Amino acid sequence: MPSLSGKVAFITGGGRGIGAAIARRFAREGAAVCITYVTSAQEAASLVADIEREGGRAMALQAEGADMQAIQTTIRTAAEHFGKIDVLVNNAGMLHVDTIDKFPVETMQRMLAVNVAGVFVAIQESVRFMPDGGRVINIGSITSDYVPIAGASVYATTKGALASMTRALARDLGTRGITVNNIQPGRIDTDMNPADGPMAGRLSASIALGHYGEVEDVASLAAFLAGPEAKFITGANMKVDGGTSL
Repeated sequence: MPSLSGKVAFITGGGRGIGAAIARRFAREGAAVCITYVTSAQEAASLVADIEREGGRAMALQAEGADMQAIQTTIRTAAEHFGKIDVLVNNAGMLHVDTIDKFPVETMQRMLAVNVAGVFVAIQESVRFMPDGGRVINIGSITSDYVPIAGASVYATTKGALASMTRALARDLGTRGITVNNIQPGRIDTDMNPADGPMAGRLSASIALGHYGEVEDVASLAAFLAGPEAKFITGANMKVDGGTSL
């Protein structure tokens, strides 16, 4: 039997990249999935169609990551549609790189809203519909404790906050048997940071394994953390970076 048979997963930022890979993997493992997107409506619709074509259940809802009410509404909609939420994956995020003397305050505030406040609200709302023994999986970044380039101060701050939030909420939700873990990807081949992009050669040199990871590498760990064999793992920050941060 697939490891997530009968489960319902809610995945923010699931229209493309890592989020889409997690949605596909969860669906193959038997979960019904709800993904959110901001602008990638076509990609989200195509993903839902692919999952349904293979016999799975899926839906896509639009939600802006900085809109707390929209986050709450989409979670409630998914819970009403599927009856519950067993697994929450906080994948939506925002990245802007600039030196501190040029970094717009408005952009800093928006990054804090999307990468920190939005995650907190999503967890807060999801656990209202989550049975005991559920799973919360955050998608962070190795920049929480490894900053390889200048200009990433705000992004690193938000991902550091996410790592701390993961540990604290693991304690808060432990009495219900809900685990909270944080996956910290490094260089992953996505449309935002392609393995054949202009910076790839220099960035690959910093990876111990010598090459970018694939979105499926992150999805595999997410599937494990969502499954029954990870029931005693909580509060963990796990790197998927090919040895970049060694």
